[in-house]
Amino acid sequence: MHQENAIYVPAGLLRRFMQVVFEKSGVPAHEAQICTDVLMEADLCGIDSHGINRLKMYADRIEKKIQLALTDWKIVSDKDSCTVIDGGNGMGQIVSYNAMKIAIEKARKYGCGISVARNSNHFGIAGYYTMMAVKNDMIGFTFTNARPSVNPTFGVEPLLGTNPISFGIPSDLPYPFLLDMATSICQRGKIEVLEKLGLPTPDGLVINNKGEYALDSKAILDDLVKGTAALLPLGGVGEETSGHKGYGLSTMVEILSTALSQANYLRETSGLKDGKDIPLGLGHFFMAIDIAHFLPVQQCKKIIGCMIRVFHESQKAPGQEKIYVAGEKEHISRQQREKQGIPINKTLQKMILELKNKWDLGDFVFPF
Repeated sequence: MHQENAIYVPAGLLRRFMQVVFEKSGVPAHEAQICTDVLMEADLCGIDSHGINRLKMYADRIEKKIQLALTDWKIVSDKDSCTVIDGGNGMGQIVSYNAMKIAIEKARKYGCGISVARNSNHFGIAGYYTMMAVKNDMIGFTFTNARPSVNPTFGVEPLLGTNPISFGIPSDLPYPFLLDMATSICQRGKIEVLEKLGLPTPDGLVINNKGEYALDSKAILDDLVKGTAALLPLGGVGEETSGHKGYGLSTMVEILSTALSQANYLRETSGLKDGKDIPLGLGHFFMAIDIAHFLPVQQCKKIIGCMIRVFHESQKAPGQEKIYVAGEKEHISRQQREKQGIPINKTLQKMILELKNKWDLGDFVFPF
């Protein structure tokens, strides 16, 4: 997303700042490093809605005691290749990091490992955990449910979350095939970024409880909480443009994230009860598949690389210079932002300075 009037800040400076803010909020140093790494990965990959933009959200939720800074996660079931984890209402990043780590260990032994988690919270970008598997020469899957914000086809009430699907597999190129997408047309975080930039939400992304398109970004965020607006599933309104397919995919993610772990689902994840904030109780699903159990890893990487090159070399639409695959633009963004820095818009600058003053972090000097 274009960030007009943004100031570019070195990634290293933002990384150190986020680490300190997490620690000041009560997150242990080694876990604060993981939480920071998840947010930093989003910013480097150009997923601005899930990077430092989310930092205050976590700090506020911890301060309000909606979620805990100390993540006392526990394994409640461990049978062969399958693990069930209770996140203890702690940091979603820590629950998820450990869940995928266990899935990878199981996959190395059994060929496939699956971990599910309950009683967890927002965990950042799903692709981070998928990449953990990919870096171990495995196929990775990550699913999670989220606060209600997406309507079922032919309905207007937000019942499903943006429920991302992430899938990744290594290739013989400098980047893997890495899919990380919401099952709604856009995620709540994109609306939050538009609101911070003072921009309207494009037509066709959100409907109100009358079934009309909603455009006012600030009002949409308020109405999502009230349940009077909903993000549309992939495909949009109705069945003519295949909205039912996005609805089906979102429901699949909801099922995988909750039915096996006994996590909260649908309305239960609203975070509100009798007008008061309560824990979200989100559920996650992680799977790792060890490629070496099927064929030599390099042969698989060569096949994936060949597929990607076929896409690249195929006929392009008029006026288009390149065909991309999932994960490629994020790879390019990382290369650029590691050198150029992370774009920080005016609203985000204000948030960073607010956190800096709150914790008396005068040692951090930002270029704004």
